[in-house]
Amino acid sequence: MQIISTNIAQPTTFNWMGEQITTGIYKKPTKKPIYLSKNGVVGDEVSDKEAHGDAFKACYMFSEDCYPYWKNLYPHLEWDYGMFGENLTVKGFDETKVLVGNIYKLGSALVEITQPREPCFKFGYKFGSQHVLKQFIKRGRPGTYLRVIEAGYVSVGDTFNLIETAKNSLTVSELTELIYAKNKDQNLLSKIEHNEAIPIKKRIDLINYNQ
Repeated sequence: MQIISTNIAQPTTFNWMGEQITTGIYKKPTKKPIYLSKNGVVGDEVSDKEAHGDAFKACYMFSEDCYPYWKNLYPHLEWDYGMFGENLTVKGFDETKVLVGNIYKLGSALVEITQPREPCFKFGYKFGSQHVLKQFIKRGRPGTYLRVIEAGYVSVGDTFNLIETAKNSLTVSELTELIYAKNKDQNLLSKIEHNEAIPIKKRIDLINYNQ
């Protein structure tokens, strides 16, 4: 996996049902290295700090390989990297192969795979249709958030060097399936119970879902 674009946002405000909403989803490529701190990407707008930007969502990455699919569905949009609100656009990232809890050296930072993107109305607003939320979920390629274990700079061209493979874990794709499934797979649930790469509240909510 390799970074092909680093992206940050300035705050953008729009009207939603009579309320002024500020968002950081409108990310644009930057030619400079970006600094990953343990609480977020320095210089990047995070408006909703309850949903984004905590230690388990310090940085968001999305696969460049998925761009052609979405461009075909929404050809009228103005396309550039950062379109999905990602800080890192990554070539060769496949959610069906990457394990939650994998640790990588990336540039001068050390990062851990945590949890998939769960899109909200702001994502739909950017795409001009709330229908895109269902399409995004059904597609099953949501990208993933990263926890920053060691802060550092990352740049275009940096590659993800696997330092530690998560044990008894599940893939990003499997965690996505688990989050949205009405009937939770017990085998997958067993793999998240003690997985510290996933926030404890999310683990508890998923495990208690059918109880």
